[in-house]
Amino acid sequence: MASARGTERRAEILRATIEVIAERGYRGTTLGAVAERVGLTQQGLLHYFPTKEALLLAVMDERDQWDTGGGSRGADGWRLELLTSMVDYNAMRPGIVQTFSALLGESVTEDHPAGEFFTRRYVQVRGNMAGVLRDEFGDRLPSGLTPEQTAPLLVAVMDGLQYQWLLAPDEVDMPAAFRAFVTLLRGGADGPER
Repeated sequence: MASARGTERRAEILRATIEVIAERGYRGTTLGAVAERVGLTQQGLLHYFPTKEALLLAVMDERDQWDTGGGSRGADGWRLELLTSMVDYNAMRPGIVQTFSALLGESVTEDHPAGEFFTRRYVQVRGNMAGVLRDEFGDRLPSGLTPEQTAPLLVAVMDGLQYQWLLAPDEVDMPAAFRAFVTLLRGGADGPER
C-alpha cells in the first residue's frame, strides 16, 4: 500500500503531466519535462512511473476518473446529455484527447503496454454505454436495435470523432457532430424529444 506522501506525489506528477501535455502535446511530453515541473530528477520520476507509457496510462486512467465521476460506478444516472457535455469538454482539452488517441492507436500493436488497459477500458465503456442507452430508450432504440448492439457504435462515434477533430479541427465540429448522432439515435429529426 502506498504511503500518503507517495500517493500525494503521484497525484502531483499526474497534474504536472496533464499540464505539460496541454502545453506541448503528446509527442512533446517528455519524462524530463514532467520531472522538472515537479522538482524531481528524471530518475526520481521513474521511482513513481517506470516508463513514459506507464505515466501516460496513469493520465488516461485519471482522465477516465474525471469523465465518469469516479470511474468504477456504472451508468446509473447517466444520460445522453452527459455524454454530449463530455464531448464538449473534450473539445476544450486537445492535449489530453491527443494523448488518448495516440496511445489508443499504438495499443493495438503486439505486446504494447497500453493494450491491456484499453482492452479492459472498452469492455467497461461498452457496458456503461449500453446502460446509458437502456436508461434512455428501454430495451429497444427507435431503430429497433438493442442497447447492447448500439453501444459499440456509440463508442466508435465518440472516439472516431476525436480522431477526425484532431486531424481537422477547423472542418470537424466534434460537439455538433455528436449532437447530430444523438438525433439519429433518437429516431432522426422527427424522433421524440428528450
